[in-house]
Amino acid sequence: MLSFLLRRLLSTIPVLLIVAVLVFGMLRLTPGDPAAMLAGDAASTEQIAQIRSKLGLDRSIPEQFAIWFGRMLGGDLGESFYYKMQVSTLIAQRLEPTLSLAALTIVVAVAVAVPAGVLAAWRFGGWLDRALMAFSVLGFSVPVFVLAYMLIWLVSLKLGWLPVQGYQRIGDGVLPWLKHLIMPALTLSVIYIALIARVTRASVLETLGEDYIRTARAKGLPEAKVLLRHALANAAVPIATVIGIGIALLIGGVVVTESVYAIPGLGRLTVDAVLARDFPTVQGVILLFSFVYVLVNLAVDLSYVVLDPRIRY
Repeated sequence: MLSFLLRRLLSTIPVLLIVAVLVFGMLRLTPGDPAAMLAGDAASTEQIAQIRSKLGLDRSIPEQFAIWFGRMLGGDLGESFYYKMQVSTLIAQRLEPTLSLAALTIVVAVAVAVPAGVLAAWRFGGWLDRALMAFSVLGFSVPVFVLAYMLIWLVSLKLGWLPVQGYQRIGDGVLPWLKHLIMPALTLSVIYIALIARVTRASVLETLGEDYIRTARAKGLPEAKVLLRHALANAAVPIATVIGIGIALLIGGVVVTESVYAIPGLGRLTVDAVLARDFPTVQGVILLFSFVYVLVNLAVDLSYVVLDPRIRY
C-alpha cells in the first residue's frame, strides 16, 4: 500500500508538468495583449511597450516559460498582472468560499442521492423509481446557470428567504454562512444528485439479484439491514467512483455558480483573470485544480480497499 501511494504521488509530477506546459502555451496562443488591457484604450505604443517589458512579455515564449517554471519550483507562482499581488496569496484569500461551496454541495448530493438510489432500486418499477429517473433526465438537461437564475427569482426575489448574491465567511457566524451558500449548493448539487442517484440505483439493483441477498432475506433479516449492510455495502465501489468523479467535475460547476451568485472564490477569480488576461493567476489556479483532481482520484483508489477488502494494491 505504501509503495502504491508513493508511486501515485510521484506520478503527479509529470501530470502537473504537462498541465503547466499546456496551460502556459494555450494562454500565449490566445488573442489579446495583457499589456494593452492594463494600459487602457488611451495608452500610446510606447507605454504599452514599457508595460510589456516590465511584465517580461517582451521575451521569447520559451524564455518566459523557463523563468516562470523555475520560480514555480521554488514555490513562487508569480505576481498577478491585474491584482498586483502574489498569486499564492490571492489563491489563499479565495480558497475558503470555494472549499465551502464544494464541501456543502458534495454533502447535499450524497445525502440525497444515495438514499434515493437505494430506495429506487428497492422499489424497482414503482413510482419512486420512475420519479428518480425523470429527475435524473431533468437534472442532466437543465444548465446550471438557468437553474441558478430560476432559484434566484423564486427563492430570493419572490419569497425573500435567502440573499441573492455574496458570501459570508464562516468566522462571521455559521447561520449567515449557510444562508449565502444554501442556494448555490442546491444549484450545483442537482446534476450530481442525478448522477450519483442513477449509479447508486443501478449498482444496488444489480446487487439485489445476488444469491447472498436471497440468503439474507431467507434468514429473516430486516429489509433495512439487507439493503444497507448487504446490498449497499457490496455496491459501494462504483458509488465511491462516481462520487470522486463528481468532486472532480465540481471544478467546472464552481466557475459558473460563483459567477452567477457573485461568490468571491477561485471560480470567480478564474473568470476575472481570464477576462483580464492575467496569465500568472490563471496558471496558478489551474495548477491547483489539477493537483486537487489528482488527489481526489488517489483518495478514491484508496477508498476501494476500505469498501472492499478483496481489493489489494
